Amino acid sequence: MKLKNPLILAVYVPSALLSVCQGMMVPVLPIFTRTFDASYGVVGLVLATEGVGQICGNVPVGTLIRRVGRNNTMRLGVGLVVLTVLALYWTNTVYEVIGLRFLTGFGHAVWNVSRLSYLAEATVSHRRGRAIAIFGGVGRMGGFIGPAVGGAIAMYAGLRAPFLVYAIVGVGVILLILFGLDPDKRSTEPENRKTFRLWEVFKAQRAVLASAGTAQTLVQMVRSGRSVIVPLYAADVIGLEVGAIGLVLSAASFVDMSLFYPAGMIMDRFGRKFAIVPSFALQAVGMACIPFTGGFATLTAATCIIGIGNGLSSGSMMTLGADLAPAEDVGDFLGVWRLIGDGGSMGSPLIVGGISDIVGLQPAALVIACTGLAGSAMFALLVPETLEKAGEAQHTPP
Repeated sequence: MKLKNPLILAVYVPSALLSVCQGMMVPVLPIFTRTFDASYGVVGLVLATEGVGQICGNVPVGTLIRRVGRNNTMRLGVGLVVLTVLALYWTNTVYEVIGLRFLTGFGHAVWNVSRLSYLAEATVSHRRGRAIAIFGGVGRMGGFIGPAVGGAIAMYAGLRAPFLVYAIVGVGVILLILFGLDPDKRSTEPENRKTFRLWEVFKAQRAVLASAGTAQTLVQMVRSGRSVIVPLYAADVIGLEVGAIGLVLSAASFVDMSLFYPAGMIMDRFGRKFAIVPSFALQAVGMACIPFTGGFATLTAATCIIGIGNGLSSGSMMTLGADLAPAEDVGDFLGVWRLIGDGGSMGSPLIVGGISDIVGLQPAALVIACTGLAGSAMFALLVPETLEKAGEAQHTPP
């Protein structure tokens, strides 16, 4: 079964556009928050609040998909993200920023799980690695373009201008998913089945979630740690301007996005773990190099090492989650899976902010590097390979 053409307009193009917008926020948000005389801890809190919103949004999304449909759920998620980012333009206190970032995270969770559910239904297991890696690669293209664009806009039009640009692009995304989605599939669930099944799915899948979920929490911490440590280290330790910070992040994203298809090929040909284990170990190594950098060139090199690792992990967590999801509870399982991963993403800014306020940014980078190595080791030793399950699908009659 091949991807249908409507998937391009339904998922890939909207994801690319929103990823550019998200990338614009990477060099802007930490520095924007510092304009309120915020400490590193508060900056970490602001960035972590989006993760809290994602965690909260993951909880009801499976129920929401069943109640209003997968398509309407995607539209609601994007709409909430666009409105809350636009509102940042008029914020006057850090408390307003925190509240809006929470709502943005909630909207992202609804959008993320519903579009992954869309992708899971559109692919079969033995091609899922490449399909979702392409999906991840599309997002990485946005991550490559976004930081440089956001940094340039902030430098020439002010730190609030990227919020307006985000909202304008977001309106275009809403129009795309308003008219570009295939019809929802008719539900085959019995009428007496419980609507809210998140806890039931968690209990039924607790064994695999204990190992794979814990490992995912650790590796997501090193992923999200880059977005916190690199801009702050560049600005406060090395002294780079926001435009230069955007270029550093975009250079790493360029390396990152160039590896998404090889990552999918590795996952589908050799196994999911052949991509997951080395990629997160490499990210940890790159993170550990950051405290030893002292200028634009060396910081860019260290960040690019992280980018190589992140590129090789393109789509890996989404693919693993889709592999592990039971057919009868895809939406709810992916909600739990995202809930666990977003917990790691949320924890990283808090750890970075707390450690940085006490002993500085350099030790914080080393702590995040250690979590990446621990997660990589857990995937190598404790998490089962799911490609065998995917391979069985090749012999399943249609």
